[in-house]
Amino acid sequence: MGQPESRENRETEQPELPPGQRLQRGWPVTHYGPVPKFKPDRWEFRVFGATADGDKHCWNHQEFSALPFSSVVADLHCVTKFSMLGAEWGGVPARTVLELAPPAPDATHVMVWAEYGFSSNLRLDDFASERTLFATHKDGELLTAEHGFPLRLVVPHLYAWKGPKWVRGIEYMTADRRGFWEERGYHNIGDPWSEQRYSYQEEPGDGPEL
Repeated sequence: MGQPESRENRETEQPELPPGQRLQRGWPVTHYGPVPKFKPDRWEFRVFGATADGDKHCWNHQEFSALPFSSVVADLHCVTKFSMLGAEWGGVPARTVLELAPPAPDATHVMVWAEYGFSSNLRLDDFASERTLFATHKDGELLTAEHGFPLRLVVPHLYAWKGPKWVRGIEYMTADRRGFWEERGYHNIGDPWSEQRYSYQEEPGDGPEL
């Protein structure tokens, strides 16, 4: 008989997951409300609010699709406790949008707006991460409508609700404001490694009062 496998070897074979998460094989569909119908002739991506020049910036679908394409291999951690590891996301880096339509010097947060008025707030530093991406593809394939086509935000270091599906634009803000799920009891920051799931877990300074 061979020697029993060491604890160290067993641990190195296991994927590292945030606390409370379980490994998911495949990609479940999770969202609130109906799947919107994509109408390319009416689709527009907007950047507004506290912009550096005070103007609103817009791209139609063809223009946004022509922006520099990049990819990042990153995990997706859902607050419902499943984690999908090692997906390759492709799309437009958030930093590209920040460069083309920069925020005002006093901007501190971003509200990400999606179809049906859905929203999610982020600290500007989280949005500006080199791994934050407006994804159009996963593993080399276009996103399906159920998974956010034509555009979803991926913020790998935060829970997945911070990256909405069907994104239509961003608003720069000079003060924090809670988004859709944050107003309904989810944590204002959403760090999976600190298991920041719900607003009752918030510490002073984590977010505006409910």
